Amino acid sequence: MARTWTAVFGVALGVSLLLPPAPAAAHNSLTGSDPRDGARVAAAPARIELRFLAKPDPATTKITLTGPDNVAALGGTPSFSGSRVSVPFKPGRAGLYIVGYQLASSDGHPVSGQIRFTLTTGTPAEPPASAGTDPTAPASPPAASSPPAAAGPVDTSPPVAARPAAGESGDGPAGWLWALGGLVLLGALVAGVLLRRRSARG
Repeated sequence: MARTWTAVFGVALGVSLLLPPAPAAAHNSLTGSDPRDGARVAAAPARIELRFLAKPDPATTKITLTGPDNVAALGGTPSFSGSRVSVPFKPGRAGLYIVGYQLASSDGHPVSGQIRFTLTTGTPAEPPASAGTDPTAPASPPAASSPPAAAGPVDTSPPVAARPAAGESGDGPAGWLWALGGLVLLGALVAGVLLRRRSARG
C-alpha cells in the first residue's frame, strides 16, 4: 500500500510539473501606437491609434490629446475595436503632441500613460508681440512738429527810390551835363543876337 501511494504521488507531481501554470490576472498595458512614441511625422494622420494588451472598457477609458501650448487636438470621440482605440486627430501648429490615456485593468487596477510624437509641419505660428509692449494698447499719437522759428523784426522804413540808370533823365551826372550844355548853348545864342544888334546900330 505504501508503494502504491508513493507511485500515485509521484505521477501527480510529474503531471503538475508538466502542465503550464494558470495565467494570473495581469494589468492591462499599452503594446503599441501609430504614430509610435517619439516619432517625427511630416504629414498629420487623420487618427491616432493605441493598441493595448487587453480590451479596454469604453466606460472607464479616458483619452486626451494636446498639442503645442497645451492646445486640445482631439477631433472627436474615441472609437473602440477590440484592444484598439482610435482617436480623431485635429492638428494645429507644428510641434510636440501628447496622447494621454487612463483605463482600468480587469483586476481593477488603474493604468495610465502617454505617448509623444512631433509634427514637423503645421499651421504657421503667430508672430510674438514685441517685448515690453501691450498689443491691445492704442498706438501712441505722433509727436507734434516743432513750431516755426519766430520771424525777425519787420522793417517799416519807406522803400528807397530806385536811382535812374546811366543815360536816363534824372538827377544823375548825365542829366546835369545835358542841362549845363543847354544853358551854354542858350547863352551863346543870346550873346550872338546882342552882338548883331550892336553892329546894326553902329
